[in-house]
Amino acid sequence: MRWLWFSLWFLASPMLAQSDPAQQAREALIQLDTAAQKLQDADKARDRVRALTETVQAYEAGLTAIRDSLRSASLRESQLRNSLQARDKEIAQLMGILLAIQPGTNPRTFLHPNGPTGTARAGMLLADLTPELNRQAVDLRLDLENVANLALLQRNARAQLQRGLSAVTQSRVALNTAMAERTDLPMRFFEDDERAATLLASSETLDAFSSGLASVANDDIGWTPPPLQDQIGMLPLPVRGVTLRRANEADAAGITRPGLLMATRSGALVASPTAATIRYIGPLLDFGTVVILEPRADTLFIFAGLDRAYGEAGQVITDGTPVGLMGGLKPDLSLNPPSIGGERGSTERRETLYIEVRQNNTPQDPAEWFRIDEDK
Repeated sequence: MRWLWFSLWFLASPMLAQSDPAQQAREALIQLDTAAQKLQDADKARDRVRALTETVQAYEAGLTAIRDSLRSASLRESQLRNSLQARDKEIAQLMGILLAIQPGTNPRTFLHPNGPTGTARAGMLLADLTPELNRQAVDLRLDLENVANLALLQRNARAQLQRGLSAVTQSRVALNTAMAERTDLPMRFFEDDERAATLLASSETLDAFSSGLASVANDDIGWTPPPLQDQIGMLPLPVRGVTLRRANEADAAGITRPGLLMATRSGALVASPTAATIRYIGPLLDFGTVVILEPRADTLFIFAGLDRAYGEAGQVITDGTPVGLMGGLKPDLSLNPPSIGGERGSTERRETLYIEVRQNNTPQDPAEWFRIDEDK
């Protein structure tokens, strides 16, 4: 009976604890439904840009959630399948025993070579084992059902992901149009194009460029920003993503920068964390497309690495206003919606946004200004 005890011990060993993928998928579906409703309501909204911004952000949250549920379901299914494959021999032995012990059979009717005493002992042992065998059979059936349910959940989640990717593409196209048509933003100053070009050509560092920004403003009427001090440390990050490197952490080449580097998904929306003046927007050095915001005097937020930027220097924007999109999407979003593996790999974060904070042109640690959440 040694193999039987080993079989029972093996089958009874607990699986790794897992969060419920089905519950994750249900919550993700609610988020995607909410985003879809926001998209329907956006055309009727008084502030269409803000409505579409909220729509894109809602879709980003929903798509992240559905991807998380897919990963959880795939991992759980893989664990169950591997466990079942590893237990093939023990399961076959278990099934053989269950078939031999028919319902209603009294274990004491089995005969033992050692006579009545052996038969009695064997009967007592089998009587004790039978409930455990039945329990293992129930557990096995549940595992098999879970494998089938998880496979179905993944098929449904992939379908929802495809619909969500198409809808968020539609939302981004609508946002691009709304931003291009927007004319209601107040202007604090008008950029002197000639001075701006000279500053850009003569600046070899971010320090030099940021220190000369004030010189390119014409007819600056000034602006009293809302209080910012109480928000420091709790400001939302401008984009959904994960932190790759914090301030002054060396990269693979040993280079350090005073800012925060975030990995984002393709096409992720970048929004202003607070009310601010756009000080600069455009290409800068080797940073790609850059947006520089001034939330208050002598303070700058620098966002570098965008693919598409919204607005122009001198505009005053409110918190949550979109300032651009990350790269990785096909040029014509309306004609080429991404596939499930689209957005240049929907399960990977291939784009990077560099975030720097400067006060009196001295770099500050962004972690002391922004709320650095977990993986988003």
